[in-house]
Order: sequence, then C-alpha cells, then structure tokens
Amino acid sequence: MVTRLTTPAGSPPPPLRVAAFSEVWVQRVLIGAVALWLLGVVILPLAEIVGRSLLNAEGEWVGLANYYTYFTTPGLSVSLSNTLWVTLSSTLISVILGLGFAYALTRTCMPGKGILRLVAMLPLYLPSLAQAIGLIYLFGNQGLISTGFFGWLPEWRIPLYGRIGIILGEVIYCFPQAVLILSTALLLADARLYEASIALRTSPWRTFWTVTLPGIRFGLVSAIFVCFTLVFTDFGVPKVVGGNFNVLATDIYKQVIGQQNLVMGATISVLMILPTGIAFIIDRLVQQRQVAMVGSRVVPLQPRPQPWLDWVSFAFCALLAGIILLVMAALLVASLVKVWPYQLSPSLRHYNLNAVAGGGYAAYGNSLRMSVYTAIAGTSIVFVSAYLVEKCRAWQPIRSLIYLASTLPVALPGLVLGLAYIFFFNTPDWGGIPNPLHGLYSTMALLVICNIVHFYTVGFLTASTALKQLDPEFEAVASSLKVPFYQTFWRVTLPLCLPAILQIGTFFFVQTMVTVSAVIFLYPPDLRLASVAVVNMDDAGNVASAAAMSTLIVLTSLAIQALYWAATQRLRRWSQAWQQR
Repeated sequence: MVTRLTTPAGSPPPPLRVAAFSEVWVQRVLIGAVALWLLGVVILPLAEIVGRSLLNAEGEWVGLANYYTYFTTPGLSVSLSNTLWVTLSSTLISVILGLGFAYALTRTCMPGKGILRLVAMLPLYLPSLAQAIGLIYLFGNQGLISTGFFGWLPEWRIPLYGRIGIILGEVIYCFPQAVLILSTALLLADARLYEASIALRTSPWRTFWTVTLPGIRFGLVSAIFVCFTLVFTDFGVPKVVGGNFNVLATDIYKQVIGQQNLVMGATISVLMILPTGIAFIIDRLVQQRQVAMVGSRVVPLQPRPQPWLDWVSFAFCALLAGIILLVMAALLVASLVKVWPYQLSPSLRHYNLNAVAGGGYAAYGNSLRMSVYTAIAGTSIVFVSAYLVEKCRAWQPIRSLIYLASTLPVALPGLVLGLAYIFFFNTPDWGGIPNPLHGLYSTMALLVICNIVHFYTVGFLTASTALKQLDPEFEAVASSLKVPFYQTFWRVTLPLCLPAILQIGTFFFVQTMVTVSAVIFLYPPDLRLASVAVVNMDDAGNVASAAAMSTLIVLTSLAIQALYWAATQRLRRWSQAWQQR
C-alpha cells in the first residue's frame, strides 16, 4: 500500500522548497555582484583605454590617426620590433634553461635539490628592476666582473646597456616561472612508458624527444605563454639597463610621465595588448585539447641513480643558482658598503632611506599596508568568485562569462591596467552621468583594486583547482540534509581549502610588494610605495639606496613565505587531520 503525502490547498510550500528557492536567489545575487565587480574593474577600463586611443587630446574622434602617427614616427615604431626581438629571445632562453633545471629537479637523483630549488625561486621576491641594478653592479662600467674583481682576475666587459642587458635581466626574471610550470608538468609521468623504452633499447635522447617532450607539451606551451607575457610587458629591466634601446613599456612611461601625452600612451597600450592577447588565445586553445595524463593505472616515475647524469645536472643547476646568488649578493653588498667600488668598508648609511628621494621608510610602510590589504581583500574576492563558478548551479551563462573575465587580466600588462584606471576612475562623469567610482581616484583603495585585478587570474585559477578537487557529493549530501550552502561553505569547503587560500594570500602579498608597472601611474604624491621608490632612487642616482630598499623588499617577501610555510604545516594538521588516520 502506498501512502501519498499531499499539501492542503492554500498552505505554504514545504520548507525544503523555500530554502532551495531562497538559496538560488542568494546565489544569483552573489553571482551578479561578482559579474558587476569584473565589469567595473576589468571590462569597462579596458574598453575605456581602447576608446581613448581613437580620440585626440581634445577628446575629438580621430579614428586610427594615432596609430598612423605611431607607425610613421621612426623613434616610436622601432620600439615594437625591439620589444618582439628581446621578448622572443628571452622567452626561448628562459624556457630552455627552465626545462633543464626542472628536468634535473624531477628526473635525476642529483644532490642538493632543496637548496637549489630555493635559490632558483629567489628572483620571484624582487622587483625586476632590482635584478637589473644587480646586473649593473656586476657588469656595469665599475662592475665586479667588468673590473675582474677589482684587478684580481681578467676583465670581462659586455655591452650591458641595450638589448644584451635587457635579455640578461629578463631571463633571470622569468627563469623561476618557467621552472615552476615545467616542474609540475614533469612530475606527472607514467613510469611504464619509460620501462617500455628501456625494454626496446631506445636511446635516452630519442626517449626524451618521443616520450618526455610530448608528455609535457601543454606545460611547455604554458611556460612559453607566461614568459612571453612577462617579458613583453615588463617595465623594470628596460627602465634600468635599456639605455637607448626603446621598448613599448618604456615608451608608454615616457609618453605619460615625460610628455603627458596620454592619448599616445593609450595607443601604445593597445598595441601592447594585442601580442599578449594573441598569446593568451593560443594558450587557451592548446589547453582545451589537454587530456588527463595521469590515470588510475599510472605507475609514478621514480628517478634512478645515474652518476654521470646526476653530477652533470648538479653542475648545470649549481651554475644557474650561482648566477642568481651572485646578482642577489651584489645588491646586498652594494647596500652595505660606503661607496661602491671605491670605499668598500661596511656601512649602513644607505639604509637611511629618509635622506634620499623616493619616500623613505614611509614608502616601505605604505607598501606593507597595501600588500596586506590586497592579500586579504584579493583572497576573499577570488575564492568566493571561484566558489560561485565551480560549486553553484544558478545562472550558468553568467558563471561562464565570469570565468572568461577572470582569466583576462593575465594578458593585461600592468602599465596598461594603470593607464586604463587613470582614464576610467579619473573621469568625473560620462556624458553628464556622474561617475560613482570617481572618488576612488588617488586613494589606497584604488591601488589595492589595481593589484587585485593585476594578479587576479593566478589566484582565481588556484582557487578553482582547489575547489575542483573536492567531491561534489559534499554539496549533494548537504542539500539532501537541508543544510544551507553557506554552512557547507563555512564548515566543509573553507577548512579543506585553507592551504590553497593561504597560498593565494601569500601570492597576492609578495606580488603586490614587488610590482612596479601596475602602480607607477596611480600612486598619489602623498602615498609613495617601496617598489616605485626604487625607480625614483635609481633616477636620482641613489643606486645604493635603491639596492637597500630592494633588500628590504626581498627580506619581507621571504619572511612572508616562511610564515606561509609554518602556517600551512599547522593548518594541515588541524583542518585535514582526517588524512592522518
């Protein structure tokens, strides 16, 4: 006998339906808020800068006249070819060196892997222009290597100021990024393929070309895209060692800061977006073809000792690590001696940052505050956005658009983003309609928003990856038990994703601390920043003080990374204790 449960006419719907109905609307409101956020801080500013490139200084429509002026001005148009030349060269060298280093870390039994990996990551904690300053102390006219260690060894001089210096600086800048991406790709390998290769007596070189490279092809494309974007959009290295070799990033800076020609700055910005946008599209198309490389029957690859390969790999990695340490050491030593290279007695005079241009310790404090605000706000916004995209089911088309908009900032150069924010937030009204966001201009809040957007994509993809690893059954069981989605988020999702959340927060802090391009146009005179202070000190000739500020930045970033490691270890034991049972 089957009993049918009915609801009397006119009575309210069951509680489960009410809860589900209200939850859907709450989710829709949150999704709409995220969509409006991305519209206001990504889409509209980008559209604004494209529109400004089609106007003249008086705001009149001129179409493509600005682009014609750019390409018919020899001093400007040559910058595009220069930028492409150094970008392709630096990307090729960075990826090749990164692949060799990552291969040694993951596929050999060489000694000292931990310390070598740590040294390889050091450039991540410095502004790119600080690494260029380190190169000056090594290869400049009075550099350590140029003078043969002050006459103890033969002199070795290179044409540092120009394309050679830019390529050297950019390779050091991009090398750790390539190592990170390619190490992850090389860790995912099936030992059965290599056992079959050995059984077939295939040479190691042919195995590398037919098994290893095809297995990491998607990681290789990602490394090329990341390095290409970093070099193409970097401002710090060309600013310090570029000399008369103009690139697009320095052209934008000269047009905006030097000549106050915002229209031409917008034009160059659009030209700067196009190559990175094309590279981004190619990377997305390639990644869509990616298939799972690790299945349930995969046998993890464990490297076998091969003395000759292990020691050759160690020598290669030690050489690269030594170069990085030499650049870092040059910065540190230069900041701790009286006058390089004439009076090398120890001194802390260069750490009296208040005595030189740039903002002193107040600028350092402002950067600390900005980094903390960016880490807290950015992590919160990124994780909630990723949660709404991955775990909610309302408004599928809007969530797809949010995902697309969240991946766009990775293709936006920092200089372009900063200039777009000037156009968008500094406008009091749009054709008589008041701009509600105008009040954010020249405030710490706008600097924080700019940094969140600049580094948004990496944090968003990290959060999405962490959320995808959680079984959808959590949400299904919670729904069947009539548990609101926000309680599931707070009690289950958040604890399980705490390590990823801490990683995102650390990433936001460190990148905000070292960035120059994203804030060089936006900071007000009463809100100096540490990374910008390095630029101003270098411009004023206080290179040793710039080295001192760079040292403070890298020590702060390393301290935050150490705190992240310690916090992660404790939180794993608390939030994921079930894994230890």
